[in-house]
Amino acid sequence: MSSSEGMPSIEPSEGYVRFVRERREQILARLTRACERAGRNASEVTLAAVSKTVGPAEVVAAMRAGYEAFAENRPQELVRKLDAFAAAGIEAPRFDMIGNLQKNKINQVLGRATLVQSISSESLAEAVSKRAEREGLCVPVLLECNVSGELSKGGFSPDEVRATVDDLLGLPGIRIEGVMSMAPAHDPAAARETFSGARELLGELRERTGLALPVLSCGMSDDFEIAVEEGSTLVRLGRIVFSADYDLPAGR
Repeated sequence: MSSSEGMPSIEPSEGYVRFVRERREQILARLTRACERAGRNASEVTLAAVSKTVGPAEVVAAMRAGYEAFAENRPQELVRKLDAFAAAGIEAPRFDMIGNLQKNKINQVLGRATLVQSISSESLAEAVSKRAEREGLCVPVLLECNVSGELSKGGFSPDEVRATVDDLLGLPGIRIEGVMSMAPAHDPAAARETFSGARELLGELRERTGLALPVLSCGMSDDFEIAVEEGSTLVRLGRIVFSADYDLPAGR
């Protein structure tokens, strides 16, 4: 994965690669135990490294450590990283879009993000659909659902999803792959209730639509084990992956 001659280098230090690899082994051990408690196989869960606070070199380190999926919450940062990879002559990994997507930034995401996890309203879905269709694209998306009901969080309420899912499925240019949800911070009981609610909502949508809807994106650094126990198929891990300052608590 060396950069081409004359191209900018985004080479990480060997020490940082070693840290990310060792941390990944700890994460995988926790993931495996969580899956065992739930009667699942760890291969059912994708780990997306949320690279919003790090640069391209840190992404390269994570790739060398074994990560294959990454996520950004700002379109301009997604573009910056992809441009850095292209300039260095390195094949870019999968990047998902997970943050609030403003309509005037949609064009920066189309054709770049592998999965848009943050379709938070019917009007945003319609805007992405319109622009994707114009570009001849079919964009995989997740419906961001505010299962916890927190006023500080965006997304569809469960009732809004139920009321609009048929219309959303009829939009050209997008393909709904499942649901994404976030839990209240620092509250394990509330996190479990949120994740189980998201799983139940996704199951309801599968039954209603007859579609596979394979993706349940739940769980971040502080609560991914609970999310996995409740059925998450994709967890979004940031600080726990990249930061040596993240205090890894005792595992279960």
